[in-house]
Amino acid sequence: MNYSNLKTVRDLSLDVDGICRAIALTQNRDGEIPWHIGGKTDPWDHVEAAMGLTVGGYYEQARKAYRWMTAMQRPDGSWYAAYIDGRPEDKTLDANFTSYIAVGVFHHYLITGDISFLEEMWPTVASAVDFALDLQAQGGEIHWAVSPEGRIDPMALLTGSCSVYMSLKCALLMARQLGCETHRWTSGLSRLENAIRYKPHLFNITKSRFSMDWFYPVLTGVLTENRARQRIRQHWRKFVVNGQGVKCVSDEPWVTLAETAELVLALAAMEDRRLAETVFGWILDKQFDDGTFWCGYTYPDMVVWPEEKITWTNAVILLAADALYHLTPAGQLFRHDFWRGKLESGSP
Repeated sequence: MNYSNLKTVRDLSLDVDGICRAIALTQNRDGEIPWHIGGKTDPWDHVEAAMGLTVGGYYEQARKAYRWMTAMQRPDGSWYAAYIDGRPEDKTLDANFTSYIAVGVFHHYLITGDISFLEEMWPTVASAVDFALDLQAQGGEIHWAVSPEGRIDPMALLTGSCSVYMSLKCALLMARQLGCETHRWTSGLSRLENAIRYKPHLFNITKSRFSMDWFYPVLTGVLTENRARQRIRQHWRKFVVNGQGVKCVSDEPWVTLAETAELVLALAAMEDRRLAETVFGWILDKQFDDGTFWCGYTYPDMVVWPEEKITWTNAVILLAADALYHLTPAGQLFRHDFWRGKLESGSP
């Protein structure tokens, strides 16, 4: 960890170690990281929480979380959409939830340089990415899930497809690091990028009221440079409460810290550091007494809701801090310039 920049973060009243301790205390003995103590676990947020642990140097706890994923992976490469103490709670098989482990494992590798752990996790990652690509439609979009009854849901979600795009990018660099074949993945990435950029009609428009549909094409690097700046400007007033943060849904008065931190990641990715720091500053006082952060609050009456301390919300705040203040080598993971030329050269 970059300790000189860690002082800057402490000056902002952001307790990296305290947040990681809180996540680690929520983690079950077998590695599972629920949303909160006694809560459910979904694979995407479990991985996000593990990424937060890695930022704070809690490497063993993070590895334990990833090994839990290996232990729970289904034969087809997927995971159920939700668990409680290791028991399936929702048997939907979500493409985005499944593929996100590629982002987490690559993030861990960027920070630790642990090639042996990368090799250990590779079969798990490869199988998960294959599952997601098996759900790619003819137009390039990703069918979002397989139902508990085994039927493919033909709906495509823009946020989910963008997240799969990020997962594919990370998986491709891991594959090349390990000398593995990637032709199918490269083709799938190109088709998915084309769908997101040029075929908006393929995606469920009812989700456009969610702020993630607004900034995820930028956060994940599908849109860069002028396209990225234009998209952020286009819907800023729709989703942003200036001085407060980002609304989860445009037509509800609920500001969420996870979406706000992810917008910070998107702004940092497109190199608008000034605005990213400004938005990040809006949420730094939204803390419980122990230094962990709220999940969200209603605006303008400022009622904190829900009251639980959410692991993945706190993790993404650490990811945003890393992107702004370069605490670890993975702070650059979402930056568009980090990826420029990478997929052609295969050089991490």
